Amino acid sequence: MDPVLADRLQFAFTVMFHYLFPIATIGLAPFVAAYTWKAARTGDEQTARIARFWTRIFAINFAAGVVTGIPMQFQFGTNWAVFSRRSGPLIAQPLAMESMFAFFLESVFLGILLYRRERAPTMLTAWSAVLVCVGAWASGFFIITANAWMQHPVGYSIAPDGTIRLVNLWAVLFSPFALWQSAHVLTGALLAGGFMVAGIGAYYLLSRREPEIGRRFVRAGCIVGFVCSMLIVFPTGDENGRDVTTYEPVKLAAMEGLFTSEKGAPLAIIGMPDTTKNDLIDPIFVPEILSVLAYGNPNANVKGLRAYAHELWPPVELTYYAYHVMVGLGTIFMGVYAIAVLLLFRDRLFGVPLMLWALMLLIPFPYIANEAGWVVSEVGRQPWLIYGIMRTTEGVSPNVASGETLFTLIGFAGMYFLLGVLFLLLVLREIGIGPSAGQHVLSGVEG
Repeated sequence: MDPVLADRLQFAFTVMFHYLFPIATIGLAPFVAAYTWKAARTGDEQTARIARFWTRIFAINFAAGVVTGIPMQFQFGTNWAVFSRRSGPLIAQPLAMESMFAFFLESVFLGILLYRRERAPTMLTAWSAVLVCVGAWASGFFIITANAWMQHPVGYSIAPDGTIRLVNLWAVLFSPFALWQSAHVLTGALLAGGFMVAGIGAYYLLSRREPEIGRRFVRAGCIVGFVCSMLIVFPTGDENGRDVTTYEPVKLAAMEGLFTSEKGAPLAIIGMPDTTKNDLIDPIFVPEILSVLAYGNPNANVKGLRAYAHELWPPVELTYYAYHVMVGLGTIFMGVYAIAVLLLFRDRLFGVPLMLWALMLLIPFPYIANEAGWVVSEVGRQPWLIYGIMRTTEGVSPNVASGETLFTLIGFAGMYFLLGVLFLLLVLREIGIGPSAGQHVLSGVEG
């Protein structure tokens, strides 16, 4: 196997598995903060139990995220040494800020929350929960900023030895590309958090246990899920798409399966890209919509893949299908949660079992949509590792054989499978215990 392909497969597997856990911590952190703050201000015991319940689930996700995130940092040195050497002076800045500021903030104050979890919430725990939320979101922002720079490099210079030097940190952190990508990704994580809260609440209602808490979960999760499902489309998705149109037009053509440049380009709702015939098979089009979305003009010309050298094409099929999975699921989310919110405000949601089943069964699908979005972002950037500066083939370590990488990939797969099973057992155990009984069980174990 080509060593470059082996390195890409290993990093793709580890990063996609790891990403499952930051989705949950970023998405659940606002709920932990809100419930803990309310419990501290009102002294309500039920709210305090809810806050402790979500803190425990947050902590399980946080621990799994830490364990699965460590190997990726080593891979920068073992598998991507040339990339690390050349871009390290710049890309290490947001990554170091994530570790030194955001991660430490999140972990230290999560420790306070867990240490005081069986006590009545105070303003100390309330502020700790808020700072955990700030740390989780800041961590996501810094990581996304590093990735956004690889998509659209700014604020840099190239030294005579080829090293990429940081010139303007503020340009790197606050470029429009980075800000809109961060807003889109963080909103997607909060969407997943809302779906989890609503889905677990629906489970409690369907199983006829903890009905009052179940209603609170469904109400909060549906409102957050509906708002985020709208924001994920506009403005965050729309603006992020415009940035892709401006700075990565080849990715846009692959996302839409557009092979031939067209004025008044249509939007492909469905179809199968054929890179042999350079055509989209059995498409269903909406006329002129792609031109409107890309340029705000129904008559605008959108360049197709044929307008670019073939070696600059990303893997078209994977980019196209991942993009349509993301968009298709996002459309479903908007529809389901619009109905849920309508029923909620008409005081009918809790009495419609079919809707509650839908909320519960939808829990894993925002994870799929988030992962599909990252596939679009990363696979669609190919053949570039740093867009326009360094190709992926130029960033790998020259002295690592593909057999070594595949061996460690198999090891990661085995360990991550066991970790995934353990994670699911712990989370399902907490859901089974529930907010009301959890504190008594944990107290008995500790005693």
